[in-house]
Formats: sequence, C-alpha cells, structure tokens
Amino acid sequence: MKSEIVEAFVQMAKSKSIDRDILESVIKDSFRKMMEKKHGLESNFDVNVNMEKGNIEIFLYKKIVDVVEDPSVQIDVESARDKSGEDFNVGDDYVEEIPIVEFGRRSVLNLKQNLNQKIREIEKEVTYNYYKDMAGDIIVGEVYQIKPNSILLIHNGNEVIFPKNEQIPKERYKKGDTIRALIKSVEKRLAGPPLIIVSRADEQFLYKLFELEIPEIYDGILEIKAISREPGERAKIAVLSNDDRIDAVGACVGMKGMRIHSIVRELSNENIDVISFTDDSALYIARALSPAKLQDIYIDAENKVAKIYADDDQVSLIIGKSGQNIKLASKLTGYHIDVIREEEEEEEADVPEEADVPEEADATEEAGTAENEILEETKEETKEETKEETKEETKEEKKD
Repeated sequence: MKSEIVEAFVQMAKSKSIDRDILESVIKDSFRKMMEKKHGLESNFDVNVNMEKGNIEIFLYKKIVDVVEDPSVQIDVESARDKSGEDFNVGDDYVEEIPIVEFGRRSVLNLKQNLNQKIREIEKEVTYNYYKDMAGDIIVGEVYQIKPNSILLIHNGNEVIFPKNEQIPKERYKKGDTIRALIKSVEKRLAGPPLIIVSRADEQFLYKLFELEIPEIYDGILEIKAISREPGERAKIAVLSNDDRIDAVGACVGMKGMRIHSIVRELSNENIDVISFTDDSALYIARALSPAKLQDIYIDAENKVAKIYADDDQVSLIIGKSGQNIKLASKLTGYHIDVIREEEEEEEADVPEEADVPEEADATEEAGTAENEILEETKEETKEETKEETKEETKEEKKD
C-alpha cells in the first residue's frame, strides 16, 4: 500500500512538473499529522520517504521505564520485550516501526485526499511563480476556445486569457491558430489556477518585438525611449543610439526595410514611424509630427504645452486621420500640442480695427431708420394729394 501511495504521487509530480523534493516534503508532512493525531503531539517519530524505491518508513521512539506516565513517549519493559522480542532494560531507547495499515483504510484515503489537495495548491503556486517571472515576455499560445469577450489560449498545458480589449481590432482568430502575445499580468485566485492575461495591443508588446527583431536593442546599443500606439493602425517609437557610429533609425528599419517589415507583418500591417530621440523638445516634437512641415514651435516646458505654427496646407498632415497623428505625437513626447494656422494669426491681428464696427453698424442702422421714416411720410403726403386731386376731378365731371 505504501509503495502505491508514493508511486501515485510520483506520477502526479511528473505530469504537473512538481519538484520531487517538494512532493517528498508534502508526503512527510501529511504522515506527521497522522502520527500526531494517533500517538499525540508529544510523540517522537521520524518519517522517511524514498521516492526512488517508493518506500515510506515511520519510526516511533519511546523511553523504557518501570511505570508509564506518558504513553506517547514512554513504554514499560515487558511491552517493549513483547513487541520486539529483544531484551531491554529501564532507561533504554525503544524504536518501533509503524506500518501504514495501522492507520486504517479510511485514514489512508483521507491522506490521499489531503495529498491531492496539497498537490493542487503546489501546482497553482508553481504555475503562478513560473508566469510571474515571465511577465513582460512574449509567449506562443494556441487558440483553444473563442468567447464573445475573450479568447482562451493553451500554453504549456495552462489556460491563458486573451481579452477582447487586448486584441488588435482588425485581427480575426479561429480555433487552432497559434498566437504570439505578451504576458501582461498574472494574478492569484482563491479557486482555480492563476489568472494569466496576455495582450497584443499593449505598447510593451511592440517593445518586445523590436527587442526580438533588432539585436542592437537587445544588446543595449540602441535604446527605446518612448512608444505610442493605436493598435492595428499606427504607432510611433522614439529610439536613441548609444553608439555614435550607429544610426538608430536606420538600424531599426534595416536594409530595404527588412527588419521593420517583419514587425509590421506581425502587427497586421500596422504603420510604424521610427524617429530619433533628442533632448531638444522642439526638434523632438517636430520629428514626432512628421511628415508634416512646421513653421515654428513655441514650447511651454513648465506646463508641457507646445504651440505649433504651420501653413494651412500642413494642418491636415499634422492632425492626421481622425486626429491620430497629433494624438500619437502628443503621447510620445508628453506635450499637449495645439495647432495654430497662419490665417488665424492674421485674423487676430485685425481684431483691434474691428473694435468700432458695432458703433458704425448702429449709426448706419439709425440712419436707415430715419430714412425709412422720411419715405413713409412722403408716401402718406403723396396719397393725400392724390385723393384730393381725384375728388376735384369728380366734382368737375358732375358739373359738366
């Protein structure tokens, strides 16, 4: 029976990737509790587990005395002689091997259940520690189940959650597909395995792709200073070279764009703008807003505000489709960017001359009102004269 117990849990340890030493300590701890329950908390014993041979040995130690006061640690001479067949004297140490069957089948079944529970807890802890150490790394998982708000992936036999808001919107997945994604977070749960969340929409995913595809970034020769991203649409990434001989942008793009193209394909043709980082805020903002050409930039470093002056035909390039370019540039540089057109400047310069316009308008309105009144009076006089003439003509006709 004892070898069966050990063998069962050795197989479980292999399937769950649990260290044998950990399993051995769990088995020992379980038998200790059984011994304490049966022989008392003060009892003196050893539990030896041989994982290779599948043996479990339990030895109970007692002191031989004339009169037993504490049965958990003492035994009389006659009982010791009867049990072992050896000749003992008072004061000798008595060692007894306790067979597992002595605990009873129910106790052994309870032991198995307790061991199973502990194995599951260990498995959860091992899984949690494994993925916690991998947080921020890219894994390859297989689509196992597609739900309305998430996709379940399988990675090394473990369930991984791929939420909808962490997916690239234009991508579509089907069962059996393999997906590269970033481990974004790992959380323990009261029931069940750890909650492992992965993402393809996170900016760190783009960072890791650059690190994998561009050796200079992995080696620290190039440094990624900032990333802003609209998943599946467009991204901006600022890079800095720590070696004057290496062009940061050129190294990231690669010969004929080979390096950047592999990243773009992985992200479903997401457009990526690679710019060279600089401490000059104005130049940095200008590069972030490319391909637009700017007339001038006013920087308010304290409030992190940048006012951009540009020709009217450049405004649409600065803002981009649905405001995408200026939003990404603002996030990349950390500045709130306001665009001021040249026409707006001219209109603002003309404002003082238009200050008297309301008074002139009022004067014109008053003059027009007076003129209307005169016209009305003239019309009334004309009507009266016409009536008088008509009356006179009628009188003359009657006389005739």
